[in-house]
Amino acid sequence: SVFLCCKHGIPHLLESGGGSVINTASLVAAMGSAASQIAYTASKGGVLALSRELGVEFAKRGVRVNAISPGPVETPLLAELFDPDEKARRLVHVPRGYFGAPMEIAEAVAFLASDAASYVNATDFKVDGGIHGAYVTALDE
Repeated sequence: SVFLCCKHGIPHLLESGGGSVINTASLVAAMGSAASQIAYTASKGGVLALSRELGVEFAKRGVRVNAISPGPVETPLLAELFDPDEKARRLVHVPRGYFGAPMEIAEAVAFLASDAASYVNATDFKVDGGIHGAYVTALDE
C-alpha cells in the first residue's frame, strides 16, 4: 500500500511543484520485536528503504519523502494486546515512562509536512519516547 500510494501520489506532487510524503514505518523496523512478527517487521523495513530511496530520487524536484517510526502508542488495539502486567513489563523499556498518545504522533507528522522541516528528507523520524536511544546506548555499554 505504501508503494502504491507513492507511485500514484508523487506524480501529483511533482505536477504541483513539490511537497512532502510521510510514510508510516515502525520502531520494530530498526530494532526488531520482542515477539515474533516477521512479516510486519520486514514490511516496515521495506517502508524505511523505500522512503529513503524516494527521498533521494525526488529531492531536487521538490518532493521530500520521510518515514515516521512510532513506538508503542496508547490505542484501543494496544489495550487489547497488553493486560496490565504485560503493559508494565513493556513500559520498563520506555524512558519517558508511558506509551505515546496518538496526538504526539500526529504532531510529528504535522512537523514533517510543514515548511519547518524543509531540510528533513530521506530519513526515519523516530517518535518512541526514547526507546531506540536507550537500546542503542545499552548496546554501547
